[in-house]
Amino acid sequence: MSKTGALDLASGLGGKIKKQEVQSAVEQYEKYHVYHGGDEESRKTNYSDMVNKYYDLATSFYEFGWGESFHFAHRWQGESLRESIKRHEHFLALQLGLKAGMKVLDVGCGIGGPLREIARFSSTSITGLNNNEYQISRGEELNRIAGLSQTCNFVKADFMKMPFSDGTFDAIYAIEATCHAPDAVGCYKEIYRVLKPGQCFAAYEWCMTKHYDPKNQEHQKLKAEIELGNGLPDVRSTDQCLEALKLAGFEVVMEKDLSLDSPVPWYLPLDTSVFSITSFRLTSFGRLVTKTMVKTLEFVGLAPAGSDRVSAFLEKAAEGLVNGGKKEIFTPMYFFLVRKPL
Repeated sequence: MSKTGALDLASGLGGKIKKQEVQSAVEQYEKYHVYHGGDEESRKTNYSDMVNKYYDLATSFYEFGWGESFHFAHRWQGESLRESIKRHEHFLALQLGLKAGMKVLDVGCGIGGPLREIARFSSTSITGLNNNEYQISRGEELNRIAGLSQTCNFVKADFMKMPFSDGTFDAIYAIEATCHAPDAVGCYKEIYRVLKPGQCFAAYEWCMTKHYDPKNQEHQKLKAEIELGNGLPDVRSTDQCLEALKLAGFEVVMEKDLSLDSPVPWYLPLDTSVFSITSFRLTSFGRLVTKTMVKTLEFVGLAPAGSDRVSAFLEKAAEGLVNGGKKEIFTPMYFFLVRKPL
């Protein structure tokens, strides 16, 4: 089960980074970003180090506050966040036409929450690709608990250089993961290569929308907050994402920003003006409790030095995401279904 207690949070802070090196890792991570003097080129050049540091530092917070699936979702009125997350994953499986016997790849699988849900929903065998050792160790433990170790597995690798033969998979998906790629075309080309001809790739992608103005300073600030708080080299526009898919060789079957017709705003769980019992840890008061708890755990030595700074840049990310969502300049659910030609 997910890590839900204070001591669980403390024990996971820093991931595979040595406890005495966490604060240094936080400082190195922050320096990649605009807020701390970094630039897009350095983030792209050093994306693997940046993203690995990010997930070592942030995964325990995500699991504590969000559960096993680290993503947003299209949400109906009266539907809980967890219900919407599961339905969001089921929608992806249905669009891909997943069925028993298919060999599926989850690109950038996190700790495997979607992988386990989709595997159970579709009776498929799923390989989770991830370049973060700590997340894979958590995923393997959770697979074992769920009884899925025989049908689902993890491979530690960079999605820009996958260790699979051409045409290995019957279907491939990514959920808010390929936004970490330094080069969208290169990433999509690798996915194209390992997918069987005639088969499909589907994803939810983080993108700036057509309302984003790169000359608007407030828009630039929000984009920088999202990049800092989420380990992103850049946030591409929906048009850039679509063009990259075509350049990689895919045929576009469907593409749509699902946030546009979500009855409940996707950013609602992070909106501090809203209180929720079911998502208490994500509310303003819940986040204050978590921040105070992290400070205390760090002070008494149960959490490593630097933990509070991780909490702070995640808070900054939440602010950027909510404001970016309210201004409709950012979406975490630009959905596409594309096919590799025969």
